[in-house]
Amino acid sequence: MARTAPFSRYEWMIAWRYLRARRAEGGVSTMTWISLIGITLAVAALIITLAVRTGFRDEFVDTILGANSHVTVYKQTHVNEIGQVTREIRDFEGWANRIARVPGVTRTAPLIKGQVMANKGQANAGVEVFGTFYDDLLTIPRIAEPESHMGDISQFEKGVAIGSGVAQELGVTAGDKIKLISPNGVKTAFGTSPRVNVYEVTYIFTAGRWDIDRTRVYLPFEEAQSFFNREGTADEIEVMVEDPEGVDDMLLPVMEAAQEPSTTWTWRDRSGAFLRALDMEDNVMFIILSVLVLIASMNITSGLIMLVKNKGRDIGILRTMGLTEGAVLRIFFLCGSLTGVVGTIAGVILGCLFAINIDSVFSFVNWLSGGGVWDPSIRGIYRLPAKLEFWDVFSAVALSLSLSFIVTLFPARKAARMNPVEALRYE
Repeated sequence: MARTAPFSRYEWMIAWRYLRARRAEGGVSTMTWISLIGITLAVAALIITLAVRTGFRDEFVDTILGANSHVTVYKQTHVNEIGQVTREIRDFEGWANRIARVPGVTRTAPLIKGQVMANKGQANAGVEVFGTFYDDLLTIPRIAEPESHMGDISQFEKGVAIGSGVAQELGVTAGDKIKLISPNGVKTAFGTSPRVNVYEVTYIFTAGRWDIDRTRVYLPFEEAQSFFNREGTADEIEVMVEDPEGVDDMLLPVMEAAQEPSTTWTWRDRSGAFLRALDMEDNVMFIILSVLVLIASMNITSGLIMLVKNKGRDIGILRTMGLTEGAVLRIFFLCGSLTGVVGTIAGVILGCLFAINIDSVFSFVNWLSGGGVWDPSIRGIYRLPAKLEFWDVFSAVALSLSLSFIVTLFPARKAARMNPVEALRYE
């Protein structure tokens, strides 16, 4: 008998016939369906997990970079004219202008920072005040263009801008007035008395990050200088760069531009531990879900072993008709690999649809459980994000197909090496 090309039409026909065979005909359709469903769910779970992982990290980093500086520059601790140990920057405009000229720097802004108590009636909230210029406030993406807002940011210099969490805690809205209370206030002959100032809330923003919305208040720069006794000085210089991921390469040029002894604090220093924990969790989850895909793929092996056992007579007849070992191996390889391919395709479709519509799915789960499933005070952001990336989907597909093909080889090889005489002895 003349040899035919591998994976010829008749090999596909026989493999398809075996896959469609009912159990009464010696087939294993039940096991095939179990394998198919298992791989579908495993691949879908892997894609969903990878999408949520990517979305969560991107959302977390975006809220950090969108409402905070990429680099904060401080003056090294020194003793001022009256003998106090301080880090105040007197030539803050010079620092900001020199650092702004560093290649790769997109924004610099002098800043006053302090922690105070905000009050409205019987409601109190601990807040962190950021004293900044109006023009600089407009360059902060998550503040100037927040997820939602109330009031008019152009009126900032007539009052204060506060986060939506602060507004909720105090029960205020745009146009209301709040008190800011600082323990380090007016200096008198009898000591320092608390400073209490009243400001109109001109702008309320939702930056998309719980801890920012819950604690942050922006105050006009000159007013902040007066409120915190920082006349003529700034506490730090906020710096934003073109490439936040490569911020470490910018530190030396930035410190050299300050022209005075200085130290820096980057967004990675601020949130690096959390990001490293996320990366570690991502790797562990990928390994765990890879094992899940392997377990689902092993069902293919079980189904094929049963199929080879049930089709022993057919294998003997095909071999006596002239089929080679390679042809038999390819037939049973097709039986297993087709299950893996179809299950992988179904898993990709299911996983992508779930990730794309995750907001609707999550809303349903939240409604079903009575609410409170996602606590932003713990996770920092208000929703569960998902972002599909080509390489995430590709890695899930490659893993599933590789495992499906590998686990198929053993039973297929066993079928190919079956002795036709032994297979037909009792027929």
